[in-house]
Amino acid sequence: MANAIAVKVPDIGDFSDVEIIEVLVQPGQQVEAEDGLITLETDKAVMDVPAPQAGTVVNVEVAVGDRVSEGDLVLTLEAANAADDTAVASVTGTTTSEPEAAGGEKSSPTGDTSQSTTDETVTLVDIPVPDLGDFDAVEVIEVLVEPGDQVELESPVVTLETDKAAMDVPSPVVGVIKEVLVSPGDHVSKGTVLARCESRGTPSDDAGTTTDEPPPPAGATASTASETTSMPTAAGAVPATLPAIDESTFKVAHASPAVRKFARELGVDLGRVRGTGVKSRIRKDDVKAFVKAIMMGDVATAAAGPAWPAVPKVDHAKYGEIEEQPLTRIQKISGPRLHASWVNIPHVTHNDQSDFTDTEKIRKEMKAEAAEEGISLTPLAFVLRGCVLALQEMPLLNCSLSDDGDALIMKKYINLGFAADTPNGLVVPVIHNAQDLSVLEIARQLGDLSAQAREGKLPIKKMQGSTFTISSLGGIGGTSFTPIVNAPEVAILGVSRANMTPVYIEGEFQPRLMLPLSLSYDHRVIDGANAARFCVLLAKLLADPKGLVV
Repeated sequence: MANAIAVKVPDIGDFSDVEIIEVLVQPGQQVEAEDGLITLETDKAVMDVPAPQAGTVVNVEVAVGDRVSEGDLVLTLEAANAADDTAVASVTGTTTSEPEAAGGEKSSPTGDTSQSTTDETVTLVDIPVPDLGDFDAVEVIEVLVEPGDQVELESPVVTLETDKAAMDVPSPVVGVIKEVLVSPGDHVSKGTVLARCESRGTPSDDAGTTTDEPPPPAGATASTASETTSMPTAAGAVPATLPAIDESTFKVAHASPAVRKFARELGVDLGRVRGTGVKSRIRKDDVKAFVKAIMMGDVATAAAGPAWPAVPKVDHAKYGEIEEQPLTRIQKISGPRLHASWVNIPHVTHNDQSDFTDTEKIRKEMKAEAAEEGISLTPLAFVLRGCVLALQEMPLLNCSLSDDGDALIMKKYINLGFAADTPNGLVVPVIHNAQDLSVLEIARQLGDLSAQAREGKLPIKKMQGSTFTISSLGGIGGTSFTPIVNAPEVAILGVSRANMTPVYIEGEFQPRLMLPLSLSYDHRVIDGANAARFCVLLAKLLADPKGLVV
């Protein structure tokens, strides 16, 4: 096979015996120059081994899980033509008989190329840390290039992270990386040299044109032209509806450096792309499919969150006898909503406790009188009343985040939802305008709505419009739990069983009835300090029965 090229593992620095985590091609597959062939993973980074030129894969000599070192054979590639084979012989490790010109440079196969090389000026350009504003000693979290890599103008070289954001430092020139001077974990400041790049022509030449850069591998022009015609470019062909890149999700996306670079060129947030490769790795085709979906007006794709790995299917009958029970209607409805809240809201749970001793004493005193009016006066009624008072003082926990995430919707009313356990599943009845109700009126509605929920007669309007939810497991047990925020609310209170606990008061331990409180909240709206203040305030209100029964 005259045009066969042996593609080998390139120089990978100090690493050896590196694992192959993905084989990206198969025999018979057409590849373009710089297309990824396999993906290697060291203990510090993931890298693709690219095709040195366009051609057809003949044999693949490695498999996923194999461990390789520099010089190991990866695959055999049949070049598109003999000229291409000669041009990249040095890349693949094959030898040539080309004479060396003065200065150690090999003469070009054609006179035209040799003349072009003679006219070019080779410049070693430092790539420094740009102005970082008020930040200093910024951490390097990812090095995106290595010696020998070809970089384009504005190609990302390293990723820096401040305490507020992550940013890429781009290459100011077109050229080849000769030296990388930093590693992940290093701290750098403005002016620190990150890498050195060998550029043909001056930085200003590179910024204006790419005609003076080294000749690309054979087939690269065709590849670039193909991608340009089939995909939008970052210069403006992508519609304005393309979601902005979220650096926090982009940097943890399961993708190789080549795919990351490709995604940045198109302005695609990898955190929103569903990977179809091994272990849900994002491939270049996945990025293309995402952009295509956006251009075709697929809003669902545009709004999609990070791609979650699928749970493997299991044949449970293999291990013993089983019985399949269908979900109830309520479970089918509530399950997806709970899942949506959990994956879309950054949850934090703050735990505290309230001294409920005096309030429980008053509740028992009022219980008989309330029963005469047909009211079951439970501890939960006092908790709901305490929440009303706390929300009036701290209305931030009674608001919602606007759909576009740019504003808070402050509500002048308080509608309390409470989780009710029914034979058919969990439902959340709502007590509307709770700010206008006394503790006895809250208790009456609490009993009426709970009964309707158990009987399956709860009207739809009585399950809508809640601004704050309480989930009480006190009648069952437990000391704390993490309730899921009921979107579009921004907080939910979990209540566990009250227990008599020795509390050190005025020089001695006294038995006190302590009520556990667990507040889950949307961290986009509520910070930890406000959550803690709310819990302290609520605990204080629940410990003072006089304020609750007024």
